[in-house]
Amino acid sequence: MSGHGFHVHGPHDHELEHAASGAHHGPASEGKSGHSGMTSQIAVCTAIIATVGAIFSYMGGATQANAGLYKNNAAIKKTEASNQWNYYQSKSTKQSLAEFARDTSSDDRKQAWQDKAARYEREKAEIQSAAQKLEGEAEDWDRKSEAQMHEHHRWAQATTILQVSISLAAIALLTRRKWLERGMFGVAAAGLVVGLLAALHI
Repeated sequence: MSGHGFHVHGPHDHELEHAASGAHHGPASEGKSGHSGMTSQIAVCTAIIATVGAIFSYMGGATQANAGLYKNNAAIKKTEASNQWNYYQSKSTKQSLAEFARDTSSDDRKQAWQDKAARYEREKAEIQSAAQKLEGEAEDWDRKSEAQMHEHHRWAQATTILQVSISLAAIALLTRRKWLERGMFGVAAAGLVVGLLAALHI
């Protein structure tokens, strides 16, 4: 407090003044300074790793959702293809009946049955083409789903590795071990490599 030009310093004020004036230059203060620098470095790196890990986690969730969506599309196309093949089978049955009727009917009815059989044959060709196209689309969606799942696993691996790196950072802060700090950086680098592989679809 101040009154008539008189000011009373608290203990923390005294320490701050000494720190500001560079009064603490002994070995103990150097050790504290080194530890403070290590703490700051690890804290900043941990924040960066956590941010990158959050991005990797989001990408992993997005690719997993895409994989499920693509697999659902594949199932829809397979169902549509199956319906087309059932339709094809019904046309094939009608064609067989028309051919049987043609072979057993009188001469004046043979041509009419033959025309029906020919029409069913043409319709079967169109239905077959549509069914094969749907099967091809289903296979494409399956391949896309598998590719997305592969990416999902890569993103998940990268996220897990970065989480291990953050754990190492916490242990390094508690133990003040430089080799743990170096280990943190090494594991983080491995996580970034795996994340790069995921981004490159490898």
